Amino acid sequence: MAVTSRPGPPRPRLPRSVEELLEQVRAGLDRLGPRQAHEAARNEGALLVDIRYAALRDRDGLIPGAAVVERNELEWRLDPNGSHRIPEVTGHDLRVIVVCNEGYASSLAAASLRQLGLHRATDLTGGFQAWRAEGLPVTFEPGRPPTAPMPPTSG
Repeated sequence: MAVTSRPGPPRPRLPRSVEELLEQVRAGLDRLGPRQAHEAARNEGALLVDIRYAALRDRDGLIPGAAVVERNELEWRLDPNGSHRIPEVTGHDLRVIVVCNEGYASSLAAASLRQLGLHRATDLTGGFQAWRAEGLPVTFEPGRPPTAPMPPTSG
């Protein structure tokens, strides 16, 4: 007697490029612009998480109040059940806004955090560069003078 197999659920189509992966990931995120992210952090208790590497932070500055977590440590530091989490991570309902330099790596990072159960994780459209271009607060490590914010760009 021949064994017949039942067809399973259809497999989701896998992305064929990083651009397709970004498009797929971003479809599930409620991405925020710089001013929206600033307000969410200021008024709603959202946690801004800067995943840029040290050279970019040294060169361009920091977002005041943002947690700095290098990308390779992100999941360990933001896992609400993990023993290595940062103190700001209080549970799975925390609204996390991931910030990278230009808003690409942060989308992938936010998707990874969602897989950990941080269902409100998202990212900053345009990254730190968009934040700075909007004239939002930027600071430097103690002893480094702040630079003037870049004027907003048109378009």
